[in-house]
Amino acid sequence: MNGLYYDVIVIGGGPAGMAAALSAREQGAPKVLLIERDCELGGILNQCIHNGFGLHYFKQELTGPEYAGRFIRRLDGAGIEVWLDTMVLELDGLCLHTVSAAGGYRVVRAGSVVLAMGCRERTRGAIGIPGSRPAGIFTAGAAQRYVNIEGYLVGRRVLILGSGDIGLIMARRMTLEGASVLACVEVMPYSGGLARNIVQCLHDYDIPLLLSHTIVEIRGKNRVEQAVVAAVDGDRRPIPGTEQVFDCDTILLSVGLIPENELSRAAGIAIDPHTKGAVVYENMQTSLPGVFACGNVLHVHDLVDYVTAESQRAGRAAADYAAGQRREGAELELCAGDGVGYTVPQRLHLAHLDKTVPMFFRPRRVYGTCAVVARQNGRQVGRFRRERMAPGEMEQVALPALLLQDDGPVTLCVEEDA
Repeated sequence: MNGLYYDVIVIGGGPAGMAAALSAREQGAPKVLLIERDCELGGILNQCIHNGFGLHYFKQELTGPEYAGRFIRRLDGAGIEVWLDTMVLELDGLCLHTVSAAGGYRVVRAGSVVLAMGCRERTRGAIGIPGSRPAGIFTAGAAQRYVNIEGYLVGRRVLILGSGDIGLIMARRMTLEGASVLACVEVMPYSGGLARNIVQCLHDYDIPLLLSHTIVEIRGKNRVEQAVVAAVDGDRRPIPGTEQVFDCDTILLSVGLIPENELSRAAGIAIDPHTKGAVVYENMQTSLPGVFACGNVLHVHDLVDYVTAESQRAGRAAADYAAGQRREGAELELCAGDGVGYTVPQRLHLAHLDKTVPMFFRPRRVYGTCAVVARQNGRQVGRFRRERMAPGEMEQVALPALLLQDDGPVTLCVEEDA
């Protein structure tokens, strides 16, 4: 073929991209290219210096840089070409338009493409907090980079809005650096983070978690001086008379993550309105043939170990597609029912299923003892007991493929014990 061509091109050099590229190469793809917009591989893991990574995949407790380092070392000698400091401007089918200081503008074609661009944080502008706009307001991830990579302490008296995992971890990190973390304020009646992070990052350091509260005003001229916090009702509206004022110089926002899907949308790939990621089949292929998605660009994960496993499936499938193997035939839709926020995957190729079909989902609220039930055309095709579920923790079930038929969508729902 004329011009630049690779069997598999992976966009994104974080944990998802590295796992997908290695898996594609191991599956037999002769030419694999990994493109990363930063000047080094590893993605967000490079600034996550706390431990807790790798317990499932490596059976060891690692820090983020240690986890990333193991995959970076695997890339050495694996026969995978890596382009760093390179932006993908456009995805036109299986043709990529890229630009970099070293290589300039380049157009490269692929046998298949894996999207692994990760996600970004929601900012103040996305949630509309009223008040002045002084310095001292950071997303939790930006503050994490300043503290862990750049060596800057972003504040001394800190209030955290939102209880996502990065915010919880930064509550502990700021405390260890000598700052005073006044509270973690969460608008929902439950935390958005893992239970272990609530215990290890808040309870262990006596940091209050104010559920069903939010910031209603930020005060300060040049730098944050105060934040006004109020309780909210069931519709998340502030309740007059519940206001309390916190004297603080810094506010960290941990109010959600958004998958980086600008390339995907521009390419015409179908996007799930709930996950904000691509609609995918069981092999992680998107609605655009030959393009696969994995990791946080697909749906926001709790654990990097799950990102790795999912991305390996995507890499293997991308290599098979580039080699001419196609999944065709009858398709089945997977739907979120009562109590379920979303499912991944959202589509199945009936003729190409393994014995079980892994399904990831998040519950819509906190549940005690309950059952996750899958039904198709009135038939129960799966029932899974759970002692507890919460929106902050991703869940997984495995549907038996033999029970699935070509007679309508499969709906996943939650049933509480009577």
